[in-house]
Amino acid sequence: MKITIVGYSGSGKSSLARTLGNHFNINVLHLDSVHFLSNWIERDEEEEKIIVEKFLKENTSWIIDGNYSKLYFDQRMQESDIIIILLFNRFNCFFRVLNRYNKYKGKSRPDITQGCFEKLDKEFISWILYRGRNKIIRKRFYKLKLQYHHKVVIIKNQKQMNNYIRKYIVK
Repeated sequence: MKITIVGYSGSGKSSLARTLGNHFNINVLHLDSVHFLSNWIERDEEEEKIIVEKFLKENTSWIIDGNYSKLYFDQRMQESDIIIILLFNRFNCFFRVLNRYNKYKGKSRPDITQGCFEKLDKEFISWILYRGRNKIIRKRFYKLKLQYHHKVVIIKNQKQMNNYIRKYIVK
């Protein structure tokens, strides 16, 4: 089984990936942990590609969460059995990130590189509320829905997420 989880920042991609990975006993790759070195330093793009390529080659089943269009995006979508798109509204995402910040303040969360201590600054807030929902990003999600309609699951809120988990995981 191969599952890709994409969506807006703060919508719960990494949490869902962990939940599915634990349930199905499948290796999970969090692309945020590939992109960032300790202290939020961005990794070299070629090095990121090598890491993702190796993961794709070494695992017959996988879950990958994160958008990162330069990291084998088309290949990930083509190979996926399920593509989950999390389209929570901006305010839900902001409150989820605020809760995450309060939970992990001064620590690294499980799905990010150690040494990347949880932060909440103006740049990230702007990304969650506005810049991370620009026309290009919205169009990318729309194209996925059209191109891979037979394997796309769209989740727009926590109730739908809970129902999805209940239906496919908690049996």
